[in-house]
Amino acid sequence: MNSFCKNITFFIFVQAIAITPLIASSSSEHDQGHHDDNSRLFLWYKTWHIHAVNDLSNNKILLVHCKSKDDDLGIHNLIVGIEFNWKFRPRIFGGTLFWCYMAYDNFHAAFKVFWEDPSLYAKCDYGDCYWIARDDGIYLKNIPGKRDEYRHDWELGPL
Repeated sequence: MNSFCKNITFFIFVQAIAITPLIASSSSEHDQGHHDDNSRLFLWYKTWHIHAVNDLSNNKILLVHCKSKDDDLGIHNLIVGIEFNWKFRPRIFGGTLFWCYMAYDNFHAAFKVFWEDPSLYAKCDYGDCYWIARDDGIYLKNIPGKRDEYRHDWELGPL
């Protein structure tokens, strides 16, 4: 194959990759708040937002340390009412996972905050996962219309 054909083939390949997100996200229907396009392609191009919120009582400081396999998002000390958040796109070939360690006083918990699971996608309303730390545990915000929420209990002991 001569270099001209290789260049044309490469150009077509790059164009196909660039146009795919536009095709995947286009719709002729008005968005009525539904998330009917739950295909793998849709979720791959979706930008996700994760929020860790301090809703503890008595002005307690919440320590938050979140990571993925590839990224350490650092240690953050949150005062009451403040959140730490970040955004990302899932890995192309799957396996996206973020987890956090949270602690206050002598209580602590480590848990997954994002993993590839259709029930989590729905609970996060296909884009925003709000993890809220309260005195009795850590909760995934209950999105209207979704009955279940994940809860993680605090463990008592040395940090």
